[in-house]
Amino acid sequence: MKFSSTKLVRPFLCFLNLLYFSSATVAQSPAPTTYAITHAKLVTLAGPPIEDGTLVIKDGKIAAIGAAVEIPAGAQVIDAKGLQVSPGLFDPITQMGLSEIGAVSATVDSAEAGPINPDVVAATAVSPSSEHIPVTRASGITEVLSVPGSGGFDSAGNRGFLAGQASAIHLAGWTMDDMQIKRSAAMVINWPVIVTRSFDFATFTRKDKPYTEAKQEYERQVNQLTDVLDSARHYAQAMGHGGPSDFERDVKLEALVPVVRGQLPVLVFADRAHDIRNAVEYCEKQKLKMILAGGTEAYKVKDLLRSKDVPVILRAVLTEPRDDDDPYDRLLTQPAELSAAGLKIAFASFDNSFARRLGQNAANAIAYGLSPEEGLKAVTLYPAQIFGLADQLGTLQVGKFANIIVTNGDPLELTTDVKYLFIKGKLTSLDNRHKRLYEKYSNRPKAGS
Repeated sequence: MKFSSTKLVRPFLCFLNLLYFSSATVAQSPAPTTYAITHAKLVTLAGPPIEDGTLVIKDGKIAAIGAAVEIPAGAQVIDAKGLQVSPGLFDPITQMGLSEIGAVSATVDSAEAGPINPDVVAATAVSPSSEHIPVTRASGITEVLSVPGSGGFDSAGNRGFLAGQASAIHLAGWTMDDMQIKRSAAMVINWPVIVTRSFDFATFTRKDKPYTEAKQEYERQVNQLTDVLDSARHYAQAMGHGGPSDFERDVKLEALVPVVRGQLPVLVFADRAHDIRNAVEYCEKQKLKMILAGGTEAYKVKDLLRSKDVPVILRAVLTEPRDDDDPYDRLLTQPAELSAAGLKIAFASFDNSFARRLGQNAANAIAYGLSPEEGLKAVTLYPAQIFGLADQLGTLQVGKFANIIVTNGDPLELTTDVKYLFIKGKLTSLDNRHKRLYEKYSNRPKAGS
C-alpha cells in the first residue's frame, strides 16, 4: 500500500495551525475588565465606611459600590472577607521616572541647566520602566506627581528657581500615554533664599558671603522672576489679540501663560518662615495660585497661610528637626497643628527612594495628634483636591478611576500588607526588585550545606 505524502502533510499542517491559533487566542485573550470585590470593609472617604460591602470595577472605573450591589455576569470575583478596600495612596512630590540612581548622572533627568525652564514638562522625560515604580506601588501608592527641579535624595544638578511643570501619573503603563493623568499639574518655583554660607566641594571648606551681597543676589533672582512673569502677561495679550504671525513664538513664555492667567497653580518650594511669608505675599501680588511645598516652618505662619487659602505639602515627618533648639517632635506635631488651624495638608516623600514610606509618615503624624481620617485623606483625597484631580481620584465613588488597594489592615500601618492593587481598573502586579532580592537572599544556601 502506498501513502500520499500530501495527504499526510495537509492534516498535520491543519493540526499545527489549529494548535497555533488556539494557543494564540489563549495568550492574547484580554484580561478581565470587570471585577467584583465582595465582603470587604470599604473605606470610601466620601462617607462612613461600609463594613460588609461590594465594589464593582468596569472598564477602568468604579461602576458600583455599596452594601447591596449586584455582581455583574462574567465579573471576576475577589472574596475580600476580613480585608479593607481603600483609595490608592497619592504621593504628590517625587522624581518618579526622572531619576533612577542618584550617584549615576546618566540615569538622572530631574533638572535642566539654567535657572528658568518653564517649558520643561516632567511627563516628557519619565521612564515607564523605572525600577522605582513597582517598588513604590507595592506599598499601595497608585499615583504620584513627578516634579522636576524639586531636590530630594534622588535629585541631582541645578534645580533652577523656575524649574518646569509637574506631571500627575498612574504608576502602571507601558508608555506615558498609558500612565498620564494630567500632563501639566503645576509650575515649579524654588523660592530664592538669602545664602550667606556655602560649601565648596572642590576644597571641602565653607565659604562665607557678606549679607548685603547675599541679599542683592536674592533680590536679583526675584526681579528676574518678576520680569519673566511680566513678559508672559504681554505674551498672553499678544496671543489673545493677534494671529501667530503677529508675534514671535517663545516656548518659555507660552508655558507661563496658564500660570499668569490663573489656570495653572505654582508649586512653591520654601521652608523657612520668612521665605514662606515672602513667597505668599509675592504670589498674592502677582495673582498666582500658590501651593506650598516643604513648609518646615509653616506652623510659624499658619494664620497667613489659612487667610490666603494656601495648601501645604509637607516633607517627611520622620526627619530630625531643622534647628538645634527645636523640640525633637517639632515635625511630628506640625501636621496636627496645621490641620487644627484649618489648613489643607498633604504628605509627600520629595524623592523616590523613600516614597514607599509615605503611609508611615502619615501614621506617625497621627500618633502625634492628627486624626486618623485626616491622616488618610492627606495621602489620598487632599493631594487630588490640591491639584484639581478630585473628580478622578482620592475617594471610592462611582465614575472615578479604579485606583484601589485591598489590604489586610490600615493602609498606613507598617505591618499592613497590600493583597491586591488596581490601577485604572487593572489588577496590577505587586512584584518588584526589592521583593525579588529578598526572596533570592532568603533562599541562599547556608554555609556548609
